[in-house]
Amino acid sequence: MPRAPMSSTLASRPLKEVNTEDIEPVLRHVAGTLGRLVRVLTHQRWAGSEKVPKSGPAIFAVNHISNFDPLAYGHFLIWSGRYPRFLAKDEIFETPVLGWVARACGQIRVDRGTDRAIEAVHAANAALSEGKTVSVYPEGTITADPDGWPMQPRTGAARIALATRAPVIPVGQWGANHVMPGKKLTYPRLFPRKTMYVKAGDPVDLSDLYGRDDKEALREASRRIIMAITDIVAEIRDETAPEGRWDMRHGARV
Repeated sequence: MPRAPMSSTLASRPLKEVNTEDIEPVLRHVAGTLGRLVRVLTHQRWAGSEKVPKSGPAIFAVNHISNFDPLAYGHFLIWSGRYPRFLAKDEIFETPVLGWVARACGQIRVDRGTDRAIEAVHAANAALSEGKTVSVYPEGTITADPDGWPMQPRTGAARIALATRAPVIPVGQWGANHVMPGKKLTYPRLFPRKTMYVKAGDPVDLSDLYGRDDKEALREASRRIIMAITDIVAEIRDETAPEGRWDMRHGARV
């Protein structure tokens, strides 16, 4: 692991040298602090930072493997020149201190399973119209696949992409699941130091689907996005992805 060359050189550079994006002061401060902490506590092996657009709107679609992976992925994205604006579950915003930080950092609340869920899509579209980035977990939650592969995607990322025509950059990651395995919050397993593998790929081509919002278009766009992510994860893991994709409704790969 991995097949492609990956490097830790970028992670060692000062934040002010690699990221000049105009962003909320709280987010810049939190990013700098957490970035230094993650760099000390883990090893970084990154690739594809040149695929990250240095300006303008962009949607980053990334696989979700751990409660620790927002730090590992965020570290990569920030040091690649852009700050993340996550679509984050509502529980985070209800948590003392953490909720205040999320709001102050301009993160986007998703009230899952309610009529307000669509508001997150509108907020993401607005952020992109201002030239900002949006980070989306297409699966909607930490993967339940027994081997950690990306699951069946939801259509949120596709809906935002087809409405805004912002480029969708697939990002694959592996390693954060060794720090905090599973879905439950646990104490991080930091020693011995784990390696965070993160790689960005080429934009997913959805141009033939622009202007559509029907179910077929959303499903096809979602399929292309999750396939691009899966291909990167397979490359990082130096493994072949299994046939089928885990579907939480069935509790099996379908």
